[in-house]
Amino acid sequence: MTGTKERQGGPGDWSGGQIAYYQARADEYDATYSTRMDMPRLAKALDSLPVGGDVLEIACGTGQWTRLLSHRALSLTALDAAPEMLRRARDRMRGTETRFIEADVFDWEPDRQYDTVFFAFWLSHVPPVEMEPFWDLLRWALVPGGRVVFLDDSPAKAEIEDRVEAAPVPAVHRTLADGSRHVAVKVLRDPTELTSQLSDLGWDARVEAIDPFHLAGVARPKEGA
Repeated sequence: MTGTKERQGGPGDWSGGQIAYYQARADEYDATYSTRMDMPRLAKALDSLPVGGDVLEIACGTGQWTRLLSHRALSLTALDAAPEMLRRARDRMRGTETRFIEADVFDWEPDRQYDTVFFAFWLSHVPPVEMEPFWDLLRWALVPGGRVVFLDDSPAKAEIEDRVEAAPVPAVHRTLADGSRHVAVKVLRDPTELTSQLSDLGWDARVEAIDPFHLAGVARPKEGA
């Protein structure tokens, strides 16, 4: 894969394009955490969040967060749509009883329920048109009293993104080390606006800034919603 040609799954095929991007990015994904993420700060933020019991991680990637979750989970299930990512996650979690699922979460139905559903830097890849069905899925995936816990980018990250103009969903261009260009959904949500949106969708949510570039959230279904 060389040059700057858009790969299969351009702006008009947001889900397929996003999966293709993460398939191609698997070899260099971990480098992101050393160049763009303050992992010690983010890991400390995770320590303060209510993760426990039977845990489902959505969009586990190469297992950076899976490893941290494993120390707090009674059982751990990790889902990702890219087999290349899952191979690295399985290697990272070798010796544990982590259950891995290869699936596109937008076409997936859970086969059980969990105390905690966790995702890191995934919600910004959920386009506005999918927010309601995605959070309906999360509600179904939780046991009574369960919670959703997440970390993500804040709107301040917009300054480093290369936006796709006139895309059917908010999206950005991403260029890999081999020069190939890809498209990924990217919706940078303000904590206050996201809290309000989740309330409208039937969730009691607390979303707060961790630092100028990152946010953390905890959400529980409203009673009777």
